[in-house]
Amino acid sequence: MPAVFAHGALRLYLLALLESGPKHGYELIKALSERFGGTYSPSAGTIYPRLGKLEEEGLVATEAEGRRTNYSITPAGLVELNRRRDELAGVENEISASVRRLADNLRQDIRVNMQGLRADLAATAEAARSAARSASPVAGSATVPRYSQEGDARLREAEMLVQAFRDDIRIELRRHGSVRPITPVTLETVKTVLDQARISIRNSLEG
Repeated sequence: MPAVFAHGALRLYLLALLESGPKHGYELIKALSERFGGTYSPSAGTIYPRLGKLEEEGLVATEAEGRRTNYSITPAGLVELNRRRDELAGVENEISASVRRLADNLRQDIRVNMQGLRADLAATAEAARSAARSASPVAGSATVPRYSQEGDARLREAEMLVQAFRDDIRIELRRHGSVRPITPVTLETVKTVLDQARISIRNSLEG
């Protein structure tokens, strides 16, 4: 379990999640996973024993709904939560710091990978230029137009690739957003990847 959940902190956080309304176990697990940007997803074996303990202490009540059990905070649980608001704020701060650290590490990993990709692109571009120089017409032959038909075709293909990429990513983002919120880590990943891709493509064009 991440260090942000010191002894008793997870039980306190479960009470905080239940303050907004009743939830079943899977909803609590999902809420925790989303709060951590997908980097931490507690198992059922972690959540349910703590919910059971909270119920024994009278801080949580249960109600069957079909095959599911809904958990809700009791008046005693709310009193406990209010008494420990300062501690809860500290837990929230630690979670936020943990998510930021993950985002920083992820950005660094992406930068390293993109550096390798830029090197590969540069090598490929240089090989293409060398091949183009080797295939250049000798002196006295007909002049080749600056913008040949092949160049125009490649430009159109590149533009279509960019448009297709944009459309695909927008569809994926909207599909994801309709199910659950975009996490801070996902947003940072999108920003970093697009920035690095822009740099790589620009360097390839100017090379």
